[in-house]
Amino acid sequence: MHPLVEAVLAPLLGVHQWLYEVSDGRIGTNLGGRPMLLLRTVGRKTRQPRTAALLYVPDGDAWAVIASKGGAPQHPGWYHNLVAQPDVEIQIGRERIPVRARVAQGEQRARIWARADEVNQGQYTVYQARTTRPIPVVVLERR
Repeated sequence: MHPLVEAVLAPLLGVHQWLYEVSDGRIGTNLGGRPMLLLRTVGRKTRQPRTAALLYVPDGDAWAVIASKGGAPQHPGWYHNLVAQPDVEIQIGRERIPVRARVAQGEQRARIWARADEVNQGQYTVYQARTTRPIPVVVLERR
């Protein structure tokens, strides 16, 4: 995606998350045909509640998200929060689900990455090309 397009979309993503939250999941479950969830973590430094709207893909009885941060050189804040405290909550639509996060490895990572990249119309491949860090795939399993 062109950087100018990303700059225009960034504020819209904030509006999307706001609508998802204030409508309690009645609005926002998809964005441009992409399934979206709300990930609720606690800041590892601030101990303040944090919420991120993220594209997800189902993986059996679990859900997976990609810690891409648009291909930035560092992981997104929510990823660091999950590493510090893996027991978090997600919201899909109006359902709030307690989950435990873990980083996918090997075949599972490759399988989920391919599916997520397909759902995100090849953007994760673009993001990976922008950075030398391996972009983590995070599995969220119901507790």
